Amino acid sequence: MDPPSASEVSTVDGGAGSSISTIHSDVIQTHILTRLDGPTLASAACASAQLRRLCTEDDIWKNICTATWPSLDDPSVRDVISAFPNGHRAIFYDSFPSLDALPSKTKQLYRPSPSGELISAVDMYYKDTPIFSKVQRTDSQTSWFLCSPLWVDLLQPKEFVPTPVKYVPKDEEWLKHLEDNLSLSWILIDPTRKRSVNLSSRRPVSVQRHWLTRDLEILYAVTVARDQKTPEWVQCTIKVTCCGKVGGEMHVRGASLTVEDMEGKNLSGKESLGILQGAMENAERKKVSREEAKGRYEKFLRMKRQRRERKQRIEKAMDMISVMVIIVVFLFFCSFMLF
Repeated sequence: MDPPSASEVSTVDGGAGSSISTIHSDVIQTHILTRLDGPTLASAACASAQLRRLCTEDDIWKNICTATWPSLDDPSVRDVISAFPNGHRAIFYDSFPSLDALPSKTKQLYRPSPSGELISAVDMYYKDTPIFSKVQRTDSQTSWFLCSPLWVDLLQPKEFVPTPVKYVPKDEEWLKHLEDNLSLSWILIDPTRKRSVNLSSRRPVSVQRHWLTRDLEILYAVTVARDQKTPEWVQCTIKVTCCGKVGGEMHVRGASLTVEDMEGKNLSGKESLGILQGAMENAERKKVSREEAKGRYEKFLRMKRQRRERKQRIEKAMDMISVMVIIVVFLFFCSFMLF
C-alpha cells in the first residue's frame, strides 16, 4: 500500500471536506503518519500547524531513519543524534537523498573548525534490503589524521563480513547485476558541529575485478567543489572490496573512504575535514540518478587525465628547453675555448 500524500491527509470524508483537526492526534500519529516516508512526512508538515507539530515528533523520524539506515540504530550513534537540535529529523534532512555540488552562488570561503571525531554510519543493500551495517569512529584531532592522507577503513585487515549474495567467479552479466542491485550509504557525522552528510552515490559508479587478486572492487563516488572561490573539484570515493568461493556467499573484506583532488593526490585529513565540513554546511541535497552519478565520476576522471597530460606536456617542454640551454651553453663554451 502506497503512503497517502500530503493532500490526502489534509481532509477526511472527501465530499464533506472536514478539517483534519477533527481527528484525534493519536489516530493521525498511529494510523497515518507512521505510513509516510521521509519526503512525504516533510511535505505533510507544511499542511497545517497541527500537522507540523505532529510531524516533528522525534520518534516518528527515528523509525524512518533506522528503517532507512540500520546503522543509525547503534546505541552510540543514537546518543550523538539525541544531542542534535532537531534529533533524527536533522539527520534525515542532512543525509537524504544524496550530496550535490557546492552551490556557486556562495561567495565566502568556508573556514573549517576543529572537530573531536567523525562518525561513519555505513549501510550496504542488495535489492534495497540491508545486508551489511557498520559504525566507525575516527579521531580527527591526532597529528596522524591531520597530516596523513584521509583513509577511513571500516574493517580490520583480516575481517570478513558474510552477505546473502552468492559469489560468481567470472560473469560479466553478474557484474552488471551487482551494479544494478548493490547500493550503499555512507553517512559522515560531525558530533561537534551537529551536522552530517551522505558521501555515497548510492548506486555504484564502477564494478570491476582487481587485475591480480580477482576480488571485486565496487566504487561509489560523489564530486564536490574544493571551495567556493575556485573551480577546483575533489572526489569522495568509497571502495568496497568483496571476495568469496564459487557458489558460496560473497564476503565484504574491505570498505574505505578517501578524498582525491584533480591531480590524483589523496588529500590530508586536515584538508579533507575542511572540505567535508563545508559540504555539510553548504552543499545541496537532491536525488541524483545512477546515470548522472556515473557521468560525474567519468567527467572527473577525464579532467584528471587531461590535467595529468597537460602537466606531462609542460614537463616535456621544460625538459626540451633545459636541453637546448645546455647545448647553447656548451657551444658557447666551445667557441670561447677555440678563440
